[in-house]
Amino acid sequence: MRLIDRYVYPKSTRESIEGLRHYTVTGEEKKLPSVTTVIAQTKNQKDKESIERWKAKVGEARAEEIKNEAANRGTAMHKYLEDLIRGQRSMDLTTTGQEAQRMAEIIVDRGLNDCSDLYGVEAVLYYPGLYAGSCDLIGNYKDKLSIIDFKQTNKPKQREWIGDYFLQMAAYGMAHDAVYNTAIEQGVIMMCSKDGYYQQFVIEGREYREAKHEFLRRLDKFYGG
Repeated sequence: MRLIDRYVYPKSTRESIEGLRHYTVTGEEKKLPSVTTVIAQTKNQKDKESIERWKAKVGEARAEEIKNEAANRGTAMHKYLEDLIRGQRSMDLTTTGQEAQRMAEIIVDRGLNDCSDLYGVEAVLYYPGLYAGSCDLIGNYKDKLSIIDFKQTNKPKQREWIGDYFLQMAAYGMAHDAVYNTAIEQGVIMMCSKDGYYQQFVIEGREYREAKHEFLRRLDKFYGG
């Protein structure tokens, strides 16, 4: 596993516009909505109602607490993995940090060890004039150029629950192909629960093409189409 400077990824800044995350990307005049913003703002009513039911079940305060705990754990896990890929070592001795490190080490052992050449870590990707985002990793997974994403989870997921993650992979893949003239073949989600249960989801072939089409439909909806 080695990090190679094959592609020059742009610099960017982030800002909130009317509560929605946007990127200012070097060379782009327009402020671009983030991939996660597009997906979140175009969720169907069923998904929105499901989230509201969960909040009602656990209570607003507890829901916010769970969300923040997960976000902090995910941030720490991502930092550990990013530093490791860059040839650095980070130590976070907090309870959250130690938990995140254990999860990251499982991802390395079960997922990252199947990667060879890596080209970008926390790389900014954008589709000119349309959207942007920060991708965890671009590289070869089992000899296929892939978009790779690290996810923490409070409990194991079923494939049908993570459709939005697949849309995210498709959006990043299309952006990379558009700017760097590549042909991304698949997206790979490497996920670990706080209990140390590892899951891996690969989206490729027809499923990957359908995710591209669905993200483009959601993008059209976001822009008022």
